[in-house]
Amino acid sequence: MKQFTKNDAGFVCVNCGKAVSTLNYSSRDHCPNCLCSLHVDVLPGDRQNSCGGMLVPIDVTQNAKKGYIITYKCLKCGQTHNNKAAADDNFATILKVMNKTYNFESYKKK
Repeated sequence: MKQFTKNDAGFVCVNCGKAVSTLNYSSRDHCPNCLCSLHVDVLPGDRQNSCGGMLVPIDVTQNAKKGYIITYKCLKCGQTHNNKAAADDNFATILKVMNKTYNFESYKKK
């Protein structure tokens, strides 16, 4: 069973530069604009992963109980993992990732 550490802090997205506010109902862990994140957790919210690479969305699937699930790939180490989409995520971006029409060349290589 996964452990979860609530860590709902705002941040500035390293990919698109948008200021991201807190989520207020769970932990904020990705940008609602471009859906990017940083590879900083071992267990959700713990900020114990030393990789620090950029996580980019490579797929989105729909789950009847959980809603939209974003699959991320780390540009630094290649690891993949899934995360639930937030209520305020940019739906147009979600659809572009789902339909494989998102411009992945736009990601900054960090």
